[in-house]
Amino acid sequence: MTALDHEPHLLEDREGHVLVLTLNRPAARNAISPEMACRLADAFERFSADHDLRVMVLTGAGTRAFCAGGDLALTLPLLTGARKPETEWDHRIAADRTIMDRSALRNVEIDKPIICAINGACLAGGMETMIATDLRIAAQDAIFGLPEAKRGLIPFAGSLVRLPRQIPYAVAMELLLIGDFIDADRALAIGLINRVVPQQEVLPTAMRMAQAIAANGPVAIREIKRTVRRASGASLEDGFRFEDEAYDVVVQSEDAREGPRAFMEKRKARFVGR
Repeated sequence: MTALDHEPHLLEDREGHVLVLTLNRPAARNAISPEMACRLADAFERFSADHDLRVMVLTGAGTRAFCAGGDLALTLPLLTGARKPETEWDHRIAADRTIMDRSALRNVEIDKPIICAINGACLAGGMETMIATDLRIAAQDAIFGLPEAKRGLIPFAGSLVRLPRQIPYAVAMELLLIGDFIDADRALAIGLINRVVPQQEVLPTAMRMAQAIAANGPVAIREIKRTVRRASGASLEDGFRFEDEAYDVVVQSEDAREGPRAFMEKRKARFVGR
């Protein structure tokens, strides 16, 4: 056992109103272990409930991978029953299978922006988690793929539903059915990610975006994300109703009064998130 095995499989850091989560198994290409899944599910829940946190940045340790997917030796055998629970993390997942959903932001509603800083390979379950985020910055040498069909499996953390809503249908089906990888430039061209930058600029770029969002009105940011999510797949009539409901929430907030006042007084707004 190496010294790294004693480190948490997920690291958490706060920078002002920004939470940074780092998948921390670089030697295993940040594959999702039972411990990592449990820690992710817990961290997402705390982030959603913490009034002082406004934006999250999700990244991976090292330069080889953001996340190569589920750990084929630990996690997948546990889920199929081929491996019996051994650790406290194994037992948690065996007792509550929703942890795997929550660790991949599936069936989870978080009304705060999440930025993915993709520092390398983003594959299988790692890509599924990525497409649950709102903004995505990738290294020039990052690769993306959902190779599950090549193994006789299917993506089961949201991609079958989310991916065709985010990129053209035919492109989504190519990725899902063939299972080949694409590079960062192709991912940018199809609209899967926002920006491609040099490896050393991935996290700094994501942090600049996070700080810019955190400086905006928190109530407005939450309602923007919540309304966009609710309106996805809805009729225009329902979508406009959701938008009207968001407007009512925002204009009644203290932030909606502070923003214009600060603009008129030529100073930085002091938003409080209510």
